[in-house]
Amino acid sequence: MSLPLLARPGLAQPSTNIFRVVTSQEINGLDPARSGYVFTRMQVVETLLGADDGGLPVPQLARAWTLSEDRLTWRFSLRQGGRFHDGMPVTAEAVVACLGRAREQAGLLGNLPLASIAAESGAVLIRTSRPFTPLLAFLAHYSTGILAPAAFEGQAVRAIIGSGPYKLSRLLAPQRLEAERSEHWVGPAPAIARLSYLAAGRGETRAAMAEGGQAELVAQLAPETVERLRRNPRLAIDIRAIPRTRLIKLNCNLPLFRDLRARRALSLALDRQGMATALLRSPASAATQIFPPAMAEWHVPELPPLRRHVAEARRLLAELGWQPGAEGILQRDGQPFSFTLRTFSDRPELPGLATAMQAQLREAGIDMRVAIVNSGEIPAGHRDGTLEAALMARNFSLVPDPLGTLLQDYGPNGGDWGAMGWSSAALQDVLDKLGTTSDPAERAALRGRASTILHEELPVIPVSWFDLATAVSKRVAGLTVDPLELSFRVASAQWAG
Repeated sequence: MSLPLLARPGLAQPSTNIFRVVTSQEINGLDPARSGYVFTRMQVVETLLGADDGGLPVPQLARAWTLSEDRLTWRFSLRQGGRFHDGMPVTAEAVVACLGRAREQAGLLGNLPLASIAAESGAVLIRTSRPFTPLLAFLAHYSTGILAPAAFEGQAVRAIIGSGPYKLSRLLAPQRLEAERSEHWVGPAPAIARLSYLAAGRGETRAAMAEGGQAELVAQLAPETVERLRRNPRLAIDIRAIPRTRLIKLNCNLPLFRDLRARRALSLALDRQGMATALLRSPASAATQIFPPAMAEWHVPELPPLRRHVAEARRLLAELGWQPGAEGILQRDGQPFSFTLRTFSDRPELPGLATAMQAQLREAGIDMRVAIVNSGEIPAGHRDGTLEAALMARNFSLVPDPLGTLLQDYGPNGGDWGAMGWSSAALQDVLDKLGTTSDPAERAALRGRASTILHEELPVIPVSWFDLATAVSKRVAGLTVDPLELSFRVASAQWAG
């Protein structure tokens, strides 16, 4: 599908009553596990719970919930009068069927200590095999989105029939969808009746669409375009630190990266401050550890900061038998220290960062080739074992409690967007205890220990923290940006004037 013709900046655009969202993320199918992040952010599909800006649970399909005295049984009461977009009532049985399906898939719910999910007297009962404090946050993840029974053919999703304030009216995957106000929505009717979504991979394309008045909300702006867009009187630019980190994923099964000293050497060769300043236009975003200060409960100020020290990197590699060879590239047993790093252009700053890192690593005698690929080739390479390294951005708030992402990424088998060929019994013990305890002091100590283990072992190498830059048209009033990136919040906005 071709993108719309870009307007020349500064020209007035035809008026429209469609709220247009533009991001980089494609629609990779109908299944909530694959593309639920689009359908939930567009408020077409709901989860049992949502989360506020601080990550605390708020009602969605569930209007209330309780926990039994033994802390094993959660009971969720559903919103009264809720209906799917086909007019059928939202029942506990329909919710249970979707959650059970999500549990059986390889993914989020399958990693949890769930004993049963059942419907009882119009409520949803979830029993765990042991106390699991952060369950509510997991039920806000897009993969647990609830669809109507008519959306399925067997276990396959054939249509998106949700229960949100907007219903899907047109889908042109992988780039576009259109939605309109649902007549079956029981909450306050959204002031904005129609909206559309477009996936535009190039950062400059997205910026031009914001500049030319071809979108009301443009997410994931490239750093080099932000200052230009700030000068546009028709736009409001929102920039905020969010729980996301750019990092290098390493295949620790490879002899190159199996030894911790090699991973430390790679980290020491990186000029994070220079990249944050010159490429990201945000010196404060240089990562000193994996979790940014915006994640105050996980950020540990006392950790020794990640830094650049090329001489120390060379010393560590020499300990491992690496010696200078042809053209300054280190060699061991006749083989060069050489690998391929995969990255993608959906996040426009990543290729530039990869090119800068390529030059920095060469100063330490490391030959890193850069391959610009589709983002899906990173998890695919994890699963088939062909991935050597990847530069990516990891969101720690898709489950509003970061524990959800850590369980996905750093379990015994690693994760598509986390560790590869590395595991830690100590870290697993910490994560298990975090799921069990509700004592604030104990949880704080455990979070600090988890951060420290990742900092010391470097199964992934942090590069920079993330500033989310969003352009919002001044044609719109009352729109707030979700720092957890769970929703575009269009239903609570209105047209200005």
